[in-house]
Amino acid sequence: MAEHSDDIVLEITPQVLLKAYACGLFPMAESAEDAGLFWLEPEHRGLLPLHNFHLPKRLRRTLRSDKFEIRISTDFNAVIDGCAGGGPDRPKTWINREIRRLYSELFDLGYCHTVEAWLDNELVGGLYGVSLNGAFFGESMFTRATDASKVCFAHLVARLIAGGYSLLDTQFVTSHLARFGTLEVDRDAYNDELAKALALDGNFYDLNVEARGQDVLDILDAVDTASS
Repeated sequence: MAEHSDDIVLEITPQVLLKAYACGLFPMAESAEDAGLFWLEPEHRGLLPLHNFHLPKRLRRTLRSDKFEIRISTDFNAVIDGCAGGGPDRPKTWINREIRRLYSELFDLGYCHTVEAWLDNELVGGLYGVSLNGAFFGESMFTRATDASKVCFAHLVARLIAGGYSLLDTQFVTSHLARFGTLEVDRDAYNDELAKALALDGNFYDLNVEARGQDVLDILDAVDTASS
């Protein structure tokens, strides 16, 4: 069961948020309408081992086809709008005004990134998260077209591998994430992996922002071969 403190009264800064991530904490809100935030430090955490990413055959074909145009960190507001929901395709989530403010500021500072799937110049899926040294903290994703968010996720994993990251934090394990190889670890194991990642110097842009599906497959296949 996750533990959280009392609601935050004072406005927190992006720098405080980054320090919280470095300590194994992350913020959430009770609902989109709630003005406050609370810190979470779950007893168990979702981690995706980058060397053990499972790529379904159908998704492999979709990646190779370049059905979607993948853009990197070009439209944060549209991505967080999609993740926040509130439309016929997605119910509202916990993303409130304070979450929007904080991550928008982190985006402007270069710590928050998006991976976006576009189809016919329309955003149809995406994800966002926070990059800190060799750790990437995934926050939320959404999709409006079959496989759009999955393609973004595969691009993210390849980008992290290419950039020298060692940790992809998914916060929790869902059935969707488990299909890609996400594992649940206890708090101590998570903190050990976090410390290792924070000692690294990851580069989110080491992989070209115009990388195509075959580039992603080449990276994932190379890691799979090396680890087998």
